[in-house]
Amino acid sequence: MESVHHLDGVENHSGEHAVLGIVTVSDRASSGTYQDEGGPAVLAFFKEALASPSTVHYRCIADEQALIEQTLIELSDDLGCHVIVTTGGTGPAARDVTPEATEKVCEKILPGFGEQMRAISLNYVPTAILSRQMGGIRGSCLLFNLPGRPKSIRETIDEIWKAAPYCVDLIGGPYIDTVDHVCNAFRPKSARRR
Repeated sequence: MESVHHLDGVENHSGEHAVLGIVTVSDRASSGTYQDEGGPAVLAFFKEALASPSTVHYRCIADEQALIEQTLIELSDDLGCHVIVTTGGTGPAARDVTPEATEKVCEKILPGFGEQMRAISLNYVPTAILSRQMGGIRGSCLLFNLPGRPKSIRETIDEIWKAAPYCVDLIGGPYIDTVDHVCNAFRPKSARRR
């Protein structure tokens, strides 16, 4: 299952266009057994938090490592995504292979993403220590794994995204503006508006 969404941005300071990817990793959602809620939760955050115009590519795929790797490579290399966010497949179960796929396609791992996401989630559930979420970079694309439940996604991405726009700056992507009262992204003073 795939779709493309064009977000106009609430306010546009930079004039630059971001390309984003959302990948829901779920056997049941991809087969139609139940409706994906994770991907739409990430999309809702982007619609609310991004001030820059953006194109969002959405995929819902099965928990197959080779398929996840192929999808991440397609989104980053072929479609030019600056950020790819996955949801689902980060636990300890046998079919949870999203972190393995992410690590395989990334050139650099950013351990702080996983550390911070687990720290955030531990404020809500003790089972957050079972999560294997991670982040990394492929070329000029930031990739990171979110949990699968919409409530957990929002608790996590609201905090994690504060560092994402500056990371995109550092790896050569567009200047992504955010809506400050939703997600006040941090940049050093020297990196403010281009």
